[in-house]
Amino acid sequence: MTKQRASIDILLAAAIALLLSLLAGQAAMAREVVQVPDARYQPGTIVIRTGERRLYLVTQGGQAIAYTIAVGKAGKQWRGVKYVEEMQVDPAWSPPASVKRDNPRLPDVIPGGSPRNPMGARVIGLGPGGEYAIHGTNMPGTIGTAASYGCFRMHNQDVSDLYARVRMGTPVVVLP
Repeated sequence: MTKQRASIDILLAAAIALLLSLLAGQAAMAREVVQVPDARYQPGTIVIRTGERRLYLVTQGGQAIAYTIAVGKAGKQWRGVKYVEEMQVDPAWSPPASVKRDNPRLPDVIPGGSPRNPMGARVIGLGPGGEYAIHGTNMPGTIGTAASYGCFRMHNQDVSDLYARVRMGTPVVVLP
């Protein structure tokens, strides 16, 4: 019986290790270097293609770092040009009025670092207006979907990577 229990423990450990490696690989694959999707944009520009559910950070040499993202739900998507006007690590979140209307039980503030905080590890606030942001998420299953109220969600590892690469004033071009 002891040998059988040891075999089960080994199989269980192997299954857990496999699951963890698959989850880590999925998050890592959300970011890759690609050819710039549109040569009009200068290095340092963020280009978001909502239809592709991809965010591109244009780099040197005709390349871009591409990240898989979640975009706004139907009726919540937008397009245009904004600029990075806020950058925060482990931000607190106060639900906007439109979110609070749909979810009146939400608290007025969810502290940074809380697993219930939808902003995740970093926020890159877009303006003028401050209504939208690029941010992490504590719900990684939403990445690649239309899930937000107009913000752009990223894996926490990916938003931390992007956060380290952008500066205040970075242009953000949102396309269909």
